Amino acid sequence: MSDEMKLMQRARVLDDEALAEIHERYYVSIYRYIAFRIADVQTVEDLTSEVFLRLLRAIHDKNAPQNTLRGWLYGVASHVVKEHYRKSKRMMLAPLEDELMGKEERLDEQIQHKLNREMIQALLEELSEEQQNVLAMRFGFGMQVREVAQTLGKSEGSIKMLQVRAIATLSQKLQLGGAG
Repeated sequence: MSDEMKLMQRARVLDDEALAEIHERYYVSIYRYIAFRIADVQTVEDLTSEVFLRLLRAIHDKNAPQNTLRGWLYGVASHVVKEHYRKSKRMMLAPLEDELMGKEERLDEQIQHKLNREMIQALLEELSEEQQNVLAMRFGFGMQVREVAQTLGKSEGSIKMLQVRAIATLSQKLQLGGAG
């Protein structure tokens, strides 16, 4: 039995140490995966917490992951991001940027950094959902090509091609000066 499944067995009986270990082991990966898809830091933190809350709910409801904890967490994170986009499209609110004030970085540098991040986020959103998922899993979640292929039910060659095409598309759009 894999280390991950032993950990999950302990978590199913609400072993505090197991739950803490799951959080420590996967928090950064889940955070990076979501941050790769969403630009706002506070929203990323909230959505990352939501993933772990859903794990606790699943354990409580006896619906905890049976085969792979990492894959289950990725699936939930992906679903949480999709829900966020659906809600935000309905609301269409502009986020307030508390982080612009009070840092040592010059205001013009902060604004330029934010504009660059927004442009990259807009370019990522122009990719197909499949390409976005591959990039987020590879660079946000830190998964190997083999793991991404298994998670998405595709061949490693297909994942490599999706990644190459996504990066080429982003590079081309960046050279052309942004979204469009």
